[in-house]
Amino acid sequence: MRVEEGFQQPPYPTEHPYAADPVLPGLLKRIVPPAVRSALEVDLMRLGDRLVNEIRPLAPLVHPATLTQYNEFGQRVDRLHTSEGWRKIEHFAISEGYNAIAYEREQGEHSRIFQFARALVMTGDSHVLICPMGMTDGTMRLIELYGTDMMKADIFPRFLSRDPATAYMSGQWMTERPGGSDVSLTETMAVPTERLPTDLGEPYILNGFKWFSSAAEGNMAVALARVGPEPFFPAVPRAPLSLFLVPLRLGPYPTPLSNGVRMHRLKNKFGTHGVPTAELELNGTRAWRIGPEGAGVKTIAAMLNITRVHSSVHCVGSLARCLAIARAYAGVRAIDGGRKLLREVPLHVAILAEVTLLYRALAHVVFGAVGLLGKSECGTASVEEEARLRLLTPAIKGYTALRASEGMEEAMTALGGLGYMEETGIGRLIRDAMVEKIWEGTVTVCALDLIRATTKDPKVVQYYVQWAQSIIAAVPPELKGRLVKALDTLAASIHKLPELFAATRANPLLPRLILNHFAALSCGLYLLEHANWSCKRSEPTCEEDVEAFRRWVCEGDLTKTEVEIESVKKEHRARAELNSRLVFGAAAASAKL
Repeated sequence: MRVEEGFQQPPYPTEHPYAADPVLPGLLKRIVPPAVRSALEVDLMRLGDRLVNEIRPLAPLVHPATLTQYNEFGQRVDRLHTSEGWRKIEHFAISEGYNAIAYEREQGEHSRIFQFARALVMTGDSHVLICPMGMTDGTMRLIELYGTDMMKADIFPRFLSRDPATAYMSGQWMTERPGGSDVSLTETMAVPTERLPTDLGEPYILNGFKWFSSAAEGNMAVALARVGPEPFFPAVPRAPLSLFLVPLRLGPYPTPLSNGVRMHRLKNKFGTHGVPTAELELNGTRAWRIGPEGAGVKTIAAMLNITRVHSSVHCVGSLARCLAIARAYAGVRAIDGGRKLLREVPLHVAILAEVTLLYRALAHVVFGAVGLLGKSECGTASVEEEARLRLLTPAIKGYTALRASEGMEEAMTALGGLGYMEETGIGRLIRDAMVEKIWEGTVTVCALDLIRATTKDPKVVQYYVQWAQSIIAAVPPELKGRLVKALDTLAASIHKLPELFAATRANPLLPRLILNHFAALSCGLYLLEHANWSCKRSEPTCEEDVEAFRRWVCEGDLTKTEVEIESVKKEHRARAELNSRLVFGAAAASAKL
């Protein structure tokens, strides 16, 4: 039999990435004013058409970048070659004002929602462009907050440009060989130097080695280094870290080599293949300090908070795309002798419903944080809202990274063997999203950051509890009787929250469990807020919105994580010892480093 003969599986239809989304339209209807939503929806419909017709066909053209270190004469050139597909997607994003929208602030405090709604819709087809765009976004915020007048005049307009020929992009250099996420062991040194007319800030000469440098094609990068005359590899780090802006492809530095930056090699990664990630040698590299000397970690936190939101949106957007493929396939794949479509099989639909519930919960909590970020940047956030944003930022980053890939795997299996094929794109989306469990802080690092936020200012938990209680208090009377168990469970979790955060001071096993619990609780609260709104307005989706909240609280992570926390709270020292024995064996576990 020839391949053209016999059964031919009908292809699944191409869904519009916004119009067919089961969550985003309703969410935006609640969180943005009608005038903003009207403009945003028109833009999302137009953007979705471009994605399907222009950007999605570029997928086969996206390949790993390559590096040519020497030319035919043996001269060092370090030419970075990105793929045609990557360059076209990058140009598309710049022309669409991917980041510019957030800083033009035409939509006021809703500008971040406008930006990230577009980013979420684009994620499934943009091949992790959210990585360099996120770092560029973070650099824009750093310059806005701490940049010199010359940086704001010369560089910032290039960030806002929608012309790919003139627009600037930025990378971020934090990770070094000794520490990974622990920047306290940074080896790179910075020595003050004489100012030149072309300098855009206080000049320094950097020497060091950066181990993971994503978006290596950027025009600049922000980098941490220690100020002082010591060698760049001190045995005992002494000076505190400062933050620097390193020119790479701008002004008098047309190439990284022209500023003493050598590309040692490109990383051979599990995923994010389109993104050029390099190991870099810094030898006499000129840089300009941004922010106060010795305050590098505090300064770069403004960037990290933004890149973590980008990371969360990448996870949620990738899940949305996988779910869309599985949903479309369920409408064309027949089983049971061809008598039923998958969409008519209750067991199959139940699995897709679980994935959809996860997507709904993650989208609501992430855009809860996005809304707060927009208010914070526009100066309209209250003290309580600023506190909630500090808690939510590490929580959503860690939790979306952990849970989204699980949902994506379920979406893959919903297609059977077809889902495992590279052509569907689900495998790539899973590989790419898994970087978020590491990039910008692992789940454990995010958990420790969450705990640190509550330790530095205990009031942040109090403010969160007050907000959570206000959501429950706003439940309409007609809903309370239907949601007794869910509301009681939610209220009990809120009541215990301060005690749980306090317990982390004595129990080192709790932080990651508490991040999961706190994030699941926050998902529940935002789902309840949406259900309240939906029912008060008699929205057509009221029943689904209420059921989503009930299932999330009564059948999801909230109850599960609470049980896990209670088990770890008991005799945690003995449990930690047994953990070591289970992993390393009894003899090795008792050995001291």
